[in-house]
Amino acid sequence: MTAPVEVAPAVPAMTDPKYYDVVEATWPCLRKDRLGPITLRVGGGGGSRVSAATAEAALSDAQIAEAETAMVALNQPRLFMVRDGQDELDAQLDRLGYEVMDPVVLWTCPPTVLTDVEIPRVTTFCTWPPLAIQREIWQAGGIGPERQAIMERAEVAKTSLLGRWNDKPAGTAYVAIHADVAMLHALEILSHQRRKGMGVWLMRQAARWAEAEGARELVVLCTRANTGANALYARLGMTQAGGYHYRIKR
Repeated sequence: MTAPVEVAPAVPAMTDPKYYDVVEATWPCLRKDRLGPITLRVGGGGGSRVSAATAEAALSDAQIAEAETAMVALNQPRLFMVRDGQDELDAQLDRLGYEVMDPVVLWTCPPTVLTDVEIPRVTTFCTWPPLAIQREIWQAGGIGPERQAIMERAEVAKTSLLGRWNDKPAGTAYVAIHADVAMLHALEILSHQRRKGMGVWLMRQAARWAEAEGARELVVLCTRANTGANALYARLGMTQAGGYHYRIKR
């Protein structure tokens, strides 16, 4: 008998727009400014997700040039987020000298997919505000004060997660809820505590917290280049639900 062939879950043709709203609410920028059909984000040094411009309609080259001037005035990179279905914008930015940067995958599952296994005692905890050791773990992983400030200003149900292994701090993450969707951000494991399953336990703790708070979905974003994390989410039974990428003019 021929062994059954495993088929990878189909990736949706288009990302549900609700996920972009979840990103905005759980990982908010400092301020959004309108420039015609373009939304400019002021990120305060918090990275691409909170400083990328987005387009709500077709753009002229002149409108893009105007947005570039505004982004430079904000001391931010000339950066656009290109969402699913924005093929014309993608081609236009490519023609104008913008390079593709950091394609992102969105993974999702119901919390129940990850609540079927008991978490070992004193392995994971929920706490808000984050403890000093969590801030140190984030800092060590490149998630500095500007990105930690994003978590602070999110006006939604939220918590931070602390993971411990062998009675020592091992990792941390942040999770928040918008419209029945919990999104996990800033998952960071200390280098000497990796490959011990801590990422799995933190994801399971996030699912338990999300379920207790009434969320119907747990989602996480991951760059396509992060093969290890993508493999982890696939092993956990999460499925791809679309994504986006950036275009930057250097």
